[in-house]
Amino acid sequence: MCLGVLAAAGAFGVVRKVRDGRLRMRGKDGAVRLTGAELGAPLGERATLVQFSTSFCQPCRATRRTLAEVAGMVDGVAHVEVDAESQLELVRRLEILRTPTVLVLDAGGRVVRRAAGQPRRADVIAALGEAV
Repeated sequence: MCLGVLAAAGAFGVVRKVRDGRLRMRGKDGAVRLTGAELGAPLGERATLVQFSTSFCQPCRATRRTLAEVAGMVDGVAHVEVDAESQLELVRRLEILRTPTVLVLDAGGRVVRRAAGQPRRADVIAALGEAV
């Protein structure tokens, strides 16, 4: 019994590690559009990196630095951080289950990619290539 539980926990950990922070497209994400009014900040001219964070989230700090760096490297890209605790209606509508969650929006506010967890810089840059 104990070996079964350990094996299941180990398998869960491996799957979680592989999927954590990967920018991918979910089925209904492409139909979702966000506005600057909903996010509380203007959208970027070419793309927007939206980060849902909470005050107690440790990986959110590193994600904030990464997204701000990438937004600073590419003209017309904005980084918007949304406090998930104060925007519960938006969090529920977008089905944000954990923080940090990162959404990559195109110029029209359409969700192009989504990541739950801390994304790698290279993955964010690649996702921006699709959005721009």
